[in-house]
Amino acid sequence: MVIDAHAHLAARWGNSNWEERDRQLVDAADRLGIDQLCCSLLSPRPGKPEEFIQGNRWAQDAAERYPGRILPYCYVNSGYWQVALDEIRYCVEELGFIGVKLYNEYFFNEPVVWPVVELCIELGVPILEHAGHSHYYVEAQPRMSDGGMIAETANRYPEAMIICGHIGGGGDWEWTIKALRDAPTAYLDTSGSVVDEGMIEMAVDVLGADRLLFACDMSMTAGIGKMRAARISHEDRRKIMGENMQRILDRRGQ
Repeated sequence: MVIDAHAHLAARWGNSNWEERDRQLVDAADRLGIDQLCCSLLSPRPGKPEEFIQGNRWAQDAAERYPGRILPYCYVNSGYWQVALDEIRYCVEELGFIGVKLYNEYFFNEPVVWPVVELCIELGVPILEHAGHSHYYVEAQPRMSDGGMIAETANRYPEAMIICGHIGGGGDWEWTIKALRDAPTAYLDTSGSVVDEGMIEMAVDVLGADRLLFACDMSMTAGIGKMRAARISHEDRRKIMGENMQRILDRRGQ
């Protein structure tokens, strides 16, 4: 079983081509040998309640159109904390969503995020956090989290299943790996369009294969290519490509 731990569905706001884009995603997965796609559907920034709730209903629709292939994350904005918590509980307990997706509305170590983390612990589901460590100020993402912030919250809540998004999403991936080194319960996904040689090998050496999750984040051929090129053992490759994510899903019996 090959599981892509970080994928996205097409947003439908002003996009008449959303159904075709979702079909192309599943078709690409078929061609590349990816069995399941863990997907979120992001709403326009800054993620107002009526928008992220609507986006989650569309994600549920996609999961029903592709049963067993698309496993949806519940995307919320932590700032609307009560609505966010109610939406997470409904999506997980009633709709069968596999986890929570957070973007860049808040740094991951800010207290506003903690109630979401605590609820995910209660429900037994993971949190996928958008992250990167840039060498310059990213004006479009002024509150983008990095591996250090994720490590801080992971050590505050060691029972949580926290995934640091896209090691290859841009920025300093070596810094990210080192920042997560002393947060033994945090995971790192392999996605992103950056395909530098040695990225996967360093992550395995520093963090261990048990903490890495295969993902593409829509860079499908790059996501597969960097794993095919990685000089790692067959056992480590098998863990990264699906076994580790399946172990996370098993926490809630999914």
